[in-house]
Amino acid sequence: MKKSVTRRNFVKLAGLSAAAMPALGNAKGVVDRLLAKEEYKLSPGVVRISWLEKERVGNHFGTAFGVPWPRGQVQHESEFSLRTAEGRVFPLQTWSTAMWDDGSLKWTGHALPAGLPKSKFYEVVSGKSAKVDSPIVVSRSGSAILVDTGLIKAEIPSEGSNLVSKVWRNGRLSLVDGCLVGSRSESPEPGAGVESFNSELKSVEIEQEGPIRCVLKLEGMHREESGREWLPFTLRLYFFSGSDEIKVSHTFVFDGDENEDFLSGLGLRFSVPMTDQLYDRHVRFSGDGEGLWSEAVLGITGLRRQAPDEIMNAQIDGKPLPDIRTWPEIVSSRLHWVPTWGDFSLFQPNSNGFSLRKRTKAGHAWINADQGKRSQGFGYVGGVSGGVAFGMRDFWKLHPTQLDVRNANTDMSEVTLWIYSPQAGPMDLRFYHDGLGMEMEGVVPGVGFEGVEPSMPETAYAKQLDGVNITYEDYEPGFGTPHGVARSSDFQLKITSAVPERKDCAAWAQESFTPPQLVPYPEEIYKARVFGTMWGLPNPTSVNLKMVEKRLDWSLNYYADQVEQRHWYGFWDYGDIMHTYDEFRHVWRYDVGGFAWDNSELSSDMWLWFMFLRSGDPTAFRMAEAMNRHNRDVDIYHLGRFAGFGSRHNVMHWGCSAKQLRISTCMNRRFHYFLTTDERTGDVLKEVTEADRMLDALNPLRKLPGEPIKGECIMSVGTDYGAIASNWFTAWERTGDPKYREWLEGSMRDIGGSELGFFNLTFKYDPETKKLTPAEGVEPRASHLSVMFGLPTICSEMIQNFDVPEFEAAWLRYCQLIGASEEVLEKELGPNFKRPPFPDAHCRIVAYAAAQTDDEELAATAAQTFVDVQWKNRMPVLSTERYEGPDVLNPIDEARWVTTNGTSQWGLAAIQVSALIPEALSSAK
Repeated sequence: MKKSVTRRNFVKLAGLSAAAMPALGNAKGVVDRLLAKEEYKLSPGVVRISWLEKERVGNHFGTAFGVPWPRGQVQHESEFSLRTAEGRVFPLQTWSTAMWDDGSLKWTGHALPAGLPKSKFYEVVSGKSAKVDSPIVVSRSGSAILVDTGLIKAEIPSEGSNLVSKVWRNGRLSLVDGCLVGSRSESPEPGAGVESFNSELKSVEIEQEGPIRCVLKLEGMHREESGREWLPFTLRLYFFSGSDEIKVSHTFVFDGDENEDFLSGLGLRFSVPMTDQLYDRHVRFSGDGEGLWSEAVLGITGLRRQAPDEIMNAQIDGKPLPDIRTWPEIVSSRLHWVPTWGDFSLFQPNSNGFSLRKRTKAGHAWINADQGKRSQGFGYVGGVSGGVAFGMRDFWKLHPTQLDVRNANTDMSEVTLWIYSPQAGPMDLRFYHDGLGMEMEGVVPGVGFEGVEPSMPETAYAKQLDGVNITYEDYEPGFGTPHGVARSSDFQLKITSAVPERKDCAAWAQESFTPPQLVPYPEEIYKARVFGTMWGLPNPTSVNLKMVEKRLDWSLNYYADQVEQRHWYGFWDYGDIMHTYDEFRHVWRYDVGGFAWDNSELSSDMWLWFMFLRSGDPTAFRMAEAMNRHNRDVDIYHLGRFAGFGSRHNVMHWGCSAKQLRISTCMNRRFHYFLTTDERTGDVLKEVTEADRMLDALNPLRKLPGEPIKGECIMSVGTDYGAIASNWFTAWERTGDPKYREWLEGSMRDIGGSELGFFNLTFKYDPETKKLTPAEGVEPRASHLSVMFGLPTICSEMIQNFDVPEFEAAWLRYCQLIGASEEVLEKELGPNFKRPPFPDAHCRIVAYAAAQTDDEELAATAAQTFVDVQWKNRMPVLSTERYEGPDVLNPIDEARWVTTNGTSQWGLAAIQVSALIPEALSSAK
């Protein structure tokens, strides 16, 4: 029988002080035994890590990663080394990325030089760091910065259009004039005027300086021929000791007018000096998988008169050819009649096909060379004495992209890695419909569909709210703008001393397309408690717990397959997933208002991150990482009217008028930052620290009847406060600045000290003082959204880190009452209180209260609710139905009952309930 919380038990819970409460998670006996295994019994100050994709071990040219530490274990100024499973020790460059409240390290970032050997696992060990054999040297020469890795030397100017002036290897000039280029069209229609632009550097900062890794941060604008400056960019250059590679991270922000500025090309360009004989020059492009297209600028194979096989084979292999005077005269005397090929282009217009063509020079026809499906986005141009290999991350996934080589048959070839291909046509970012009459006051009489009259709302807001009821789209004129959204691209440039081997090209292509990543073992992250205490390791020790694990795995794999089958790729789209399915068309609702792109609605990214944390699954990591990279850039405004806000789900990522802190919150991105040390993600974490100030400029409740609008700044206790608290918490752990802790503890006292606590649905808020004031004369209310955007997670972390008893009591009261009987609810909250829907999402906070207070009856309530809703009431079938032929455009696998909201919320509940109350869940019927 399903148990409910009694009045007696509620009083017992509400009266507990923080000091009397047992530590969360004491019931995890099985998991604790797992951690006690010999393989996990590491000494303090040691964390075990491994490559994310084990089969890719060792293929890197310098890398960075994050490591978690339990509270109080490692002090702030500690040094570290890396130890292989075989006991070899390597140097590490270390920096702090987060601290505990006692000043000890919570997260550290580490950089490794090139050349790490293969090993089953590695261990980060505190203690004096091993010596770096060839440390990076950073110096200044006039107005330029010089970086010497030991293999290459680069010159970075402090002003002008170039971002990298020169790069040498072994004294040979290999790369010059690295810059950004692009073009803007006046209209998306054919024949519109086009204006070119180049990068204009504004500042250069040495963000990190050796001995293993150097990071330079460059900021600037793009300057058109007319002098207009727009599209602000941030570009980082990464150098590693002993490496011949430069890693490049580029972000631009769209600050134009989508009705006038149509981006028609954007790319990274540099030139490569060509000094070898024409027949010793080579161009290569990657294709599918390990496929490689490789040809010489002046080919000597296939001619009517041929050189000896050993000479032709040498050219095919990219080796130096013997002195031409040793060749047969019948060939050598006629080479001037053989065309040389100067221009090469690989164009990837979509995720399913690329074309490759070449020509002798401008003014002559392009010749089709070949086609393929998915290029890895890697290329090479140079000669037998050296050149430059180049690659773009997620090349075909971020289509339309392009790789161009020009003038390879001259003294200076030019390479352009097109982030947005000029062959694709101008980018059209205008809103996808005309407002449908929702922008006007009143309505036009007589406008309806097939004799059905409209509902005649009196105001535009009323019409917009009515529109939500049919398409789930929250429309408002002027709000569906891309002004302020961003996009990031990563590149790798490798300076070579010879034409690379074919097998090396395949390996480098894979590295640039999906950079290898070192990650901590799940057990290490769990033990450190760095992401709170509401999750645990997989624990399939009962029938119910096995069912949880089976469905979690099935859901992850289903969405991974949907990304591929539904082609969720593209310049603005890759990384996001769709919101809701249309079983009649057998497609996701890509064109129906708020049912289209998910924009991390209901914490889909948090679900994916916790899937990775507990399992180490590379599929979960790569999906979460792609979502993070998309959401942090595209779904958030980085400048302009909505800076600091994110956009709710829509057909266009920025289309919804609900601009929300729940989308831009650090809560969804701190996982990626701490695990990878990614500086762009770190920028966005910092960017939104005080996004709460935007609530004073744009009231998120402005459209709801009866809500205060004018002259008051309103904060929702669920969606807004959870986001804001996460922003402050992340800033506090990253910087240690006491003001963030003061803001957090002050807000905790404001909520905990109010009569209704978390049953105050909204608070008046002062962005200057960070003061929350409960509304007067209101009845207790609860919204289902309050727990769906990470509030339970951040509350548990704040309770874990701060001693504010009234906040803990208020949160426990909320968690406990949500699972209470109707009798208790009426007695405690009055007869008008309505329990929020979605008990499956709420059972995890009931489980939290049960674990915190060691209440078996409350745990049984949470567990039984989870089982009843998820398995008995909905009966999900963990299988798909195949559709192909004329029913669909492409063969697909369909599970009609799946929604992204449901998957995310069920996934989080499953992870958290199974971790908090495994015994109760195992016993539920």
